[in-house]
Order: sequence, then structure tokens, then C-alpha cells
Amino acid sequence: MHESRRERKKRETRRLLTETALRLFAEQGYERTTVAQIAAAADVATKTFFNHFPSKDDVLFADSRDSVRTALDVIADRREGESVADLLTRAYEAMLAGYDERGSGLRDPELMEIYPALVRSVPSLQARALQVAFDMQRDIAVALERACPDELDPVTAAAVVGAFVGAVQAATLRSLELEQSEEDFWAAMRRGVDVALGGIRAY
Repeated sequence: MHESRRERKKRETRRLLTETALRLFAEQGYERTTVAQIAAAADVATKTFFNHFPSKDDVLFADSRDSVRTALDVIADRREGESVADLLTRAYEAMLAGYDERGSGLRDPELMEIYPALVRSVPSLQARALQVAFDMQRDIAVALERACPDELDPVTAAAVVGAFVGAVQAATLRSLELEQSEEDFWAAMRRGVDVALGGIRAY
């Protein structure tokens, strides 16, 4: 579907706010950075910030909610005869496509380094990241169980999603710690997916 001028402008503003916030967090610290400072540095009104993000920390986690919605839509539309592994692969690829479409600033290698450093060093962000990950895995597991009732019970669905998400997170975080190139980062993510799917293909 063709993107309207308004939608494109909204996406560009969202990306600008994300990039600006991350750079300010890195330069002066997360706690010392205010929403007003982010808006001013991005040359937008504070109200504009809140039109895109409910709070300051949502800058870091908003993409996660969008990605989960994308995955849930794909899972709910399971194709006839599609295996659990193939369904998860399709959901993952749709999430990546949505990530690219939104134009997240985390495609910038510099910003990719800032994000995990912030989450590791700010206790409130660590707690939020764990909650986001927990909610994401629970919602996807519930959707997967509903879409695959003949193959998965609630516990197995939770285990399948945990294995998938855990493998991807572990691979990408290690790639960031090793300061690998952007190309290697995306390869590491794909390797995590492949490793997880190797165990999931039994279902």
C-alpha cells in the first residue's frame, strides 16, 4: 500500500526523535535528559514528542510493541499446512520488514551501540526491557497456541517462543559486545533464528 505524505512525515519525525533522544542519552546521561530537551534538539514541540511516545523510555521500546503487533497478525493468519517453524519464520521476516519500513534509527551503527549500553547501565531501563520481553513472549506464545492447537499446548508454545526469542537476543547482544559490523550483526540475528528453528522443526 502506498504511504501517504502524512504517514511519511510521521515516520520521519518519529525516527528523528528516536535518534535525537539516543544521542542525548549518550552525551548527558539518561536520567539528566528531559523530554523538553529531546524535543528542542529535534526542533519540534514537546507536544509532538508525546504524540509519538507516551514517555521518555518509550523511545527505546516503542518498536518492540509495533513488532509484536506485526507478529501477532501473521500468526493469526496461519496458512493451511504451515508448520510451527515456518509460521515463526514468516512472523520474524514480517517483523524485520516492518522494522525496515519504520526506518528505525537503530540501523545506524553508532545508535545500535548506544541502545544496549543504556539498557545495561540504567536499572529502570533494565526492568522495563525485561517486562517488555516477558509481555512479548507471552503474547506471541498465546497467539501461537491458538494458531497451532493440534501441535502445541500452552507450556510447549511458551517453550518454543522462549527458545526462539532467547536465541535471537543472545546472538545479537553478543555481536554488539564484540563490536561487529552492521552486516555481521544482521548475520548473527539470522544465525540465532536458524539455531532456534533447528530445535523447533520437530513441531
